[in-house]
Amino acid sequence: MLEHGGNLNLAAAQYGIPLEDWLDLSTGINPNNYPIAEIPASAWQKLPSDHDGLVEAACDYYGSPFALPTAGSQAALQILPKLRQPGTVAMLDPMYKEHAHAWQRCGHQISTFTSLEDEDVINTADVVLLCNPNNPTATQFSPQVLLNLHAELASRGGWLVVDEAFMDATPAHSIAQYTHLDGLFVLRSLGKFFGLAGARVGFLLAAPTLLNQLQEELGPWAVAGTSRFIAKQALSDKTWQQSTRTELMKNSRRLATLLDRYSLPPQAGTALFQYVPMQQAVVLQQHLAKQGIWVRLFAETPALRFGLPAEDGWERLENALKTF
Repeated sequence: MLEHGGNLNLAAAQYGIPLEDWLDLSTGINPNNYPIAEIPASAWQKLPSDHDGLVEAACDYYGSPFALPTAGSQAALQILPKLRQPGTVAMLDPMYKEHAHAWQRCGHQISTFTSLEDEDVINTADVVLLCNPNNPTATQFSPQVLLNLHAELASRGGWLVVDEAFMDATPAHSIAQYTHLDGLFVLRSLGKFFGLAGARVGFLLAAPTLLNQLQEELGPWAVAGTSRFIAKQALSDKTWQQSTRTELMKNSRRLATLLDRYSLPPQAGTALFQYVPMQQAVVLQQHLAKQGIWVRLFAETPALRFGLPAEDGWERLENALKTF
């Protein structure tokens, strides 16, 4: 299995610091999650229903005509490669590594590009896959640029797959509303913006024919009834969503300012994290870890990704940066 943020058990064992004493900034998850109401007993006692209003709530929230609930976007990205004969898949690099892992396991050949100007790679691909905004570099692509890319791919039977896991704070930049188009797939998740990673709820947005194929692969009851109940509430709560967008943007700017103050200027960021390329990335990660602060290391770049602290974590982070 690949390494991910949030692997606190390993950090706790390595540095001898109890799990509960860590400040975890490694995941890019909203530290102030959607407040979960009391879950009715029926959600535990009955099998999950496809007619509970969750799909309608998702379509309204994402502005998409169709949506398939999955056990996090991870479930969808693992099955998508099975719906095509093995071919060439062009992926942004660096990017969330589970995508490449899933396509390679199904026999596809992976090529990489660093920008959409790498035409030699993109023009020979059957599938182009990217994150928007990118994880971890926070690179963003405009809807029109992506729609133009999709049109080119679709003209030769290709696919465009866009992982929008960090898009919720900037919904105007999403291409979810266009996912009725053949060969266009968008992955979404409740893990980051809503802070509900443990609920394991995601969505694949695409044309119905491919969604039906994916549904067959997933089988029945892919998402627990309790998770569906929570997700429907979260997707329908427009007041919480709007106030959270405002708060996250404010805190993201605060984090960028804090890092810059200690000579760690972010190259880019989203509402949920800041990306800091630096030669001493390993040294700084270890320095912070010794003080119980866990950030995401990208050793090959090298770079660090800083998620947002909860309110009681800001002073602790600053004090640690002061001593670096």
